[in-house]
Amino acid sequence: MDAKIETAGTDDVIGRPSQAEAEAAVRTLIAWAGDDPAREGLIETPERVVKAFREFYCGYEQDAAETLDRVFDEAGGYDDMVLLRDIPFFSHCEHHMVPFIGKAHIAYFPDGGVVGLSKLARVVELFARRLQMQERLTAEIAAAIDDGLKPFGVAVMLEAEHHCVSMRGAQKQGVSTVTTSFLGRFKTDAAERARFLSMVNGR
Repeated sequence: MDAKIETAGTDDVIGRPSQAEAEAAVRTLIAWAGDDPAREGLIETPERVVKAFREFYCGYEQDAAETLDRVFDEAGGYDDMVLLRDIPFFSHCEHHMVPFIGKAHIAYFPDGGVVGLSKLARVVELFARRLQMQERLTAEIAAAIDDGLKPFGVAVMLEAEHHCVSMRGAQKQGVSTVTTSFLGRFKTDAAERARFLSMVNGR
């Protein structure tokens, strides 16, 4: 019987194929591409691809709420913007399963407590390690920080190059896609939005 997995962040339970079934699917794709999955250089490729997929998409088995479950209530009275800039990430577009690679910039206004800076980077990683659209990835990161920290405001900006644009279709290299999500104070206060963007672009 197929194992059942729960998709992190949802109530959906899906059937997960066995490793043998996944490897058979890779062999089928190799043959469809026009090569021989039984030749020496490709014999172990299905196993390696399945192992790589387990790393690429490990975010489905992680929970953002658990990542942000420890808040430090004593921040020395600090009540201004906290900005984490240039967080590298990669994800895979859900339309072609081709990578998009870039940097994330995250800011929030703490409401009495702060979170370890590495936790913010882990939230980016958690959602990026799924099949994604950049627009949804941006919104999910912002919503998770807002839910987990209950801050006065959250700002998220992602800049990424999509290899489905550079490697196929239009085949235009160096095109950068920028997406933003603003919540709370950043959404209602244009001056704080501008300050965030200035601090990000001022690097």
